[in-house]
Amino acid sequence: MTATAHPLDQLTGDEIIRIRSVLDRAGLLRDTSRFVYVGLEEPTKHELLTASERPALDRRARVLLHDTAGAPGQDVVVSLTRQNIVSNRTLDPVADGQLPILEEEIAAVEEVLAQDEEWLAALKSRGLDVAQVRVAPLSAGVYADEYPEETGRRILRGLAFVQDHDRDHAWAHPVDGLVAYVDIAARTVHRIVDLGPVPVPAGSGNFDDPAVTGPARTTQRPIEITQPEGPSFALDGNLLTWENWSLRIGFDAREGLVLHQLAFHNRDKGREYPIIHRASIAEMVVPYADPSPVRSWQNYFDTGEYLLGRSTNALELGCDCLGDITYLDAVIADESGRPWTLPNAICLHEEDYGILWKHSDLWTGSHETRRQRRMVLSFFTTIGNYDYGFYWYLYLDGTIEFEAKATGVVFTSAHPGGNYPYSAEIAPGLGAPYHQHLFCARLDMALDGTTNRVEEVDAVRVPMGAGNPRGNAFTYRHTPLTRESEAQRSADMTVDRVWHITNPASLNALGKPVGYVLHPEGKPTLLADPGSSIAARAAFATKHLWVTAYDPAERYPAGDFVNQHRGGAGLPAYAAADRDIDGQSLVVWHTFGLTHAPRPEDWPVMPVDYTGFKLKPVGFFDRNPTLDVPPNSPASHGGCDSKCHE
Repeated sequence: MTATAHPLDQLTGDEIIRIRSVLDRAGLLRDTSRFVYVGLEEPTKHELLTASERPALDRRARVLLHDTAGAPGQDVVVSLTRQNIVSNRTLDPVADGQLPILEEEIAAVEEVLAQDEEWLAALKSRGLDVAQVRVAPLSAGVYADEYPEETGRRILRGLAFVQDHDRDHAWAHPVDGLVAYVDIAARTVHRIVDLGPVPVPAGSGNFDDPAVTGPARTTQRPIEITQPEGPSFALDGNLLTWENWSLRIGFDAREGLVLHQLAFHNRDKGREYPIIHRASIAEMVVPYADPSPVRSWQNYFDTGEYLLGRSTNALELGCDCLGDITYLDAVIADESGRPWTLPNAICLHEEDYGILWKHSDLWTGSHETRRQRRMVLSFFTTIGNYDYGFYWYLYLDGTIEFEAKATGVVFTSAHPGGNYPYSAEIAPGLGAPYHQHLFCARLDMALDGTTNRVEEVDAVRVPMGAGNPRGNAFTYRHTPLTRESEAQRSADMTVDRVWHITNPASLNALGKPVGYVLHPEGKPTLLADPGSSIAARAAFATKHLWVTAYDPAERYPAGDFVNQHRGGAGLPAYAAADRDIDGQSLVVWHTFGLTHAPRPEDWPVMPVDYTGFKLKPVGFFDRNPTLDVPPNSPASHGGCDSKCHE
């Protein structure tokens, strides 16, 4: 993924070097400049659809610059084609919020507090030495009514944990009743909240210590997944083809893995049908439920505040991925604006997924079975105490699925005892506040073109009476969502609510629009009070579905600048225009996630929890598109061949 042969190829290391050079020549760089984000400024959907009719597209990058000396941040677009500055906007820290948190700032919080007399005194009152205390540097949120002095300042908050030795997992030992507010730009502490000493939980959280785990079990025998003839997919640059699927693979420092131009070759029609122009998980927020004064501000936007793509893991064969694996590196910019390669950032493989279809016919005596398989594209990232896997699955029958995997270590507190209503006791004296993990998928649709519409479909009970004398009837109600004001919807599992995305200009053999159906899990959206700060900042998470008219500038559900933004940006602002979305080029935004009441079984490390959604074809094909899938051969570990079906 280093050659730039297509407008959607990720930026190369050489291009990142040239971006820095353009900025330097334009006088935009100082010794105190930091590159918070560098990403491909993708061509618009229209430009890509009409690329063959126009000259070569201008290749551009977007750069967010922070100045550690205190000058305002800058949002710059650079032309790599023309080697110049396309635009440069100076940011207002009050109106726009702050740029995302820097890696160097994360390390600085602990350093600043180690020199603060009030912080040292608070630790001393608890019998703690600063050398044994680790500080979690946490995004501050916005509480301007309570702390007007924070307005316009770059703030991080710090919670403390005791680390008994270098290999000790300090999450087991929270120092409760204490929090520090740090002005990270000035490198000063402007507030310490100290509610008094609380016993520090003493139990071990060292899940990698044999003294905690006991001897490893010896009952597991090897599972080997092999593909003697290699995988069934092919890569040409960033273009992936597998079975009837094709797509381009991208990677972004903010969003992580991005899928472009997903299409399916319909063999019956003899052509390729586009489905999604661009798919990503564009934001996630983790709001906590404990109203304690030292924790009531805890709400983290892991994408917009921390840039989760930047924290991507280097995946390891046999550990993170099993089977015949292809890895792709990703190249992003470090904070000095130089290329930074993330090795083995993306994992590609295919896997068996059980029965695709099967029938034993009593009249003909035929017995037919086909096996499902899926293409897997994934990456893993670590944000503080949590680890997240992002998995996109493509299936033989045209289904698209996304699955997030949440694991790692739950955020801990001292448990006050009794039936404290806002956290769970997961070990003696150790609490874990209730919280949510809410993700938002941005699905820039192109369902056989850009004439798309969305309908809400509910199962409807029909009352007993004329036409339904026995009361057995039920049907489906289709409600078109024609304007953005109508397209802010909540899932309802009691009526099996789904959303159909169709193209009224493209009809199947039955004369119906080709379509895909979005199946939500329908779990709770944001549980914070509607008047809360987090509800204003994470308004996207108050609904399961938003549909907006396509606008290339509308990229993120919580807005471009999330850190310390007071709210109202992103989807509420986009939808306020109340544009027509019936038969238009449109974007579907889907919120989904987990509401986590931690269990003792989640400690000291949490087994993976899962959340996601599916997109399934509905009338997109004229019949089952997998009739041509062959039976497994006898060589496939006893698989069936044609003799089984005579």
